Amino acid sequence: MPETLKDTEAAKGATTEATADALTAPAVANAKAEKPRSLWSDAWHDLRRNPLFVASALLIAILAVMAAFPQLFTSADPRYADLANHYLQKPNWTHFFKEDWFGYNVQGRSIYARVIYGARNSILVAVVVTALVTVLGTTVGMLAGYFGGLADTLLSRVTDIFFAVPFTLGAMVVLTSFEERSVWVVILSLAFLGWTQIARVARGSVLTIKQADYVMAAKALGASTSRILLRHILPNAIAPVIVVATISLGGYIGSEATLSFLGIGLAEPAVSWGVDISSGQEQLRNAAFVLIIPSVMVSITVLAFIMLGDAVRNALDPKLR
Repeated sequence: MPETLKDTEAAKGATTEATADALTAPAVANAKAEKPRSLWSDAWHDLRRNPLFVASALLIAILAVMAAFPQLFTSADPRYADLANHYLQKPNWTHFFKEDWFGYNVQGRSIYARVIYGARNSILVAVVVTALVTVLGTTVGMLAGYFGGLADTLLSRVTDIFFAVPFTLGAMVVLTSFEERSVWVVILSLAFLGWTQIARVARGSVLTIKQADYVMAAKALGASTSRILLRHILPNAIAPVIVVATISLGGYIGSEATLSFLGIGLAEPAVSWGVDISSGQEQLRNAAFVLIIPSVMVSITVLAFIMLGDAVRNALDPKLR
């Protein structure tokens, strides 16, 4: 009889263990199937579900296509002037995507066509300046943060000198020294003064990362300085730089428009929103639409990039999740 009870208890124990194994097997299998996600995969997972990111990315994509292929949006010539028939002609809001949709300016040019073609120079300036300041600022910040000592002191003081110069005032001084202010002159002038913020961000990030265990292990294994910087430090320090660069991109569009409005940036025959804002200020009282429409385009574009930068910052910063 005792043996029968023991057999029964053993059978119950085996059944319980089998049931537990059956319940835990799927969980273990799912745990093995799920791979650990990196910072970038987590960020992309959050960004895809962020309405702010989706809306700003969609708007920026439309602006990019408009800048690259303006012929898809209008067949009008932005430089063609017809003073006799179109002098300050008011917008016709029912003629969607037509030449007279936004009216005509003081030279009899289609404002809609100039808005479409003006996106190219405005966005080109912002994108190229952002790329240049990101490369220059990240390089300076990485070298200063990684080597420290005298190199850090010299590079940091140079950064402070440039940072102390007011950005718009410094760009005005640089641009007035050129007789011809083409797109590339404006780009180089803005990049010459705009790299300091990214340099500071990169330096602070590198100062934290260079103390990490994987960097110490790479040094102990005899990895070269360039390999440590490019393979270990840069990929882990680039996240805050990307956030600052994305937000700054919208600011450079505003800077180009401001300088053109002041008559120091791009000028005729270049087509840009800043040039149109500058030429439309004299008609503010009797034809405000000449000034307001390109100004609205600048505001929408800057807002789109700022929204994108905020979404990227929230996704890359674990403290904000």
